[in-house]
Amino acid sequence: MPAPHSLEASYFVYDVFTKTRFGGNQLAVFPDASGLPEDRLQAIAREFNFSEATFCYPPADPAHTARVRIFTPTSEVPFAGHPTIGTAVALADLGQGPEMVLELGVGPIPCVVGPEGASFTTGVPLQILSQPPVDLVAEALGLPVSALQTATHSPVMASLGLSFVFAELTDRAALSAANPQIDAMRRGAMAYPSGQGAGLDFAIFAYVRKGEQVEARMFAPLDNVPEDPATGSASATLGAYLAGLPGGPERLAITQGVDMGRPSQIAVSTGPKGVTVAGQAVKVMAGTLYV
Repeated sequence: MPAPHSLEASYFVYDVFTKTRFGGNQLAVFPDASGLPEDRLQAIAREFNFSEATFCYPPADPAHTARVRIFTPTSEVPFAGHPTIGTAVALADLGQGPEMVLELGVGPIPCVVGPEGASFTTGVPLQILSQPPVDLVAEALGLPVSALQTATHSPVMASLGLSFVFAELTDRAALSAANPQIDAMRRGAMAYPSGQGAGLDFAIFAYVRKGEQVEARMFAPLDNVPEDPATGSASATLGAYLAGLPGGPERLAITQGVDMGRPSQIAVSTGPKGVTVAGQAVKVMAGTLYV
């Protein structure tokens, strides 16, 4: 006999930052989580075991579309990119939009959904949290120090609501060779905490860049995300950081997830209203959760 249950909720699974199913980054979306018990949200996110799951509630401001809570397998986070894009597309598929405002932990985020996907703009100020030493970041990535490119910037921990260590590498071969080392990442997390409460622990966004073209990988194994196929929050933060450097680009076309077999495309642009992230999302599954 099936296990007894007292509550149920509908969910959808989207692949985000791709237009091809089984690419991009997986996201579970609960468009109406009002009936789910608060103390089960983390367990639900862990059950899916995607990078994130989102839970939607009525907005605090009735002029907005929804209040959205984002959970990784280990914690709730105030902001993340692919959940924002995927949730906006999911709500649009249910009849919302095309313009909407999602209330996240960092504040209201305006989104637009159209035939080519969705975009959001965040005006949250860029925070530079620390500058971990090159040798520690190289060790955490399982690479020699010579594989890190420091001409544009040394490794830096920065945030637009969720912190990442950004490390530019010398070439695509170095990016492919990255092999995170847990002990070094633990030392990094202890020495260079995010300082933002719940968040990722010494997550590293490693990348190579040629002009506006970026190829990237993101590792957060201390938070049960060995590698992430598409990281919109890190992409937004990198865009904001590079745009603030002398001669920095105002647009980035970021490819991620290739080494995982889940290629993703993330568009980033900076302007007077903040950083805009855009991408596509495709629905893959729908179902009912029993609690």
